[in-house]
Amino acid sequence: MARKGTSLDFNNIGGWPIGAQAGLASLAAILILLLAWVLVFRGQREELQGLEGTESSLRQDLETKAGKAANLEPLKQQLATMEKDLQEMLRQLPSKTEMPDVITDISQSALASGLRVELFKPQPEIKKDIYAERPIDLRFAGGFHQFGAFMSAVASLPRVVIMTMNNIALTPRDKNSGLQMAGTVKTYRYLDESERAPPPVKGKDGKPAPQPAKPADGGAK
Repeated sequence: MARKGTSLDFNNIGGWPIGAQAGLASLAAILILLLAWVLVFRGQREELQGLEGTESSLRQDLETKAGKAANLEPLKQQLATMEKDLQEMLRQLPSKTEMPDVITDISQSALASGLRVELFKPQPEIKKDIYAERPIDLRFAGGFHQFGAFMSAVASLPRVVIMTMNNIALTPRDKNSGLQMAGTVKTYRYLDESERAPPPVKGKDGKPAPQPAKPADGGAK
């Protein structure tokens, strides 16, 4: 005798056998978990991976900045030492009141060395940031050893005298006159604090603040 097949009525799930109801509940739970994984957990996992990558990048950036900060203080100390050494070197140059005597000493050193001074004409002073330069147009005539004695005499002056050669030419003259040195040399002196331009005023952003516009000339007097 054949068994009658059983059919499940989805409109009457409550009338199903217990085993069928349990199987349906299990299947529904599995579907819910799959949907939760697809819609929620997988997105959170990708977000977590992105946050982990960001954390790694920020950590590397922090380590780099920490390394720079560790080296910043020694660099500041080195810069302060260099500035101090520069100031000491500048103090060895002639001052404003000593500069006229230095120019006279250079001219006298040329004469004392046996050179014939055909031209010795100081030009107006040119101020830089922390020093000033004084060009001198000159033309000397004499022998090789006399020029050597002149440079040695300048180097032996009480104050440190730096002379840079600009457009200087050393050319032979006739047999009796020897050599001629002609062109421009520059001597240097340090600027006193009162002579130096004040540092530019900076704004909150660290950039130089704009200077107020000067009133235009004109109008009734």
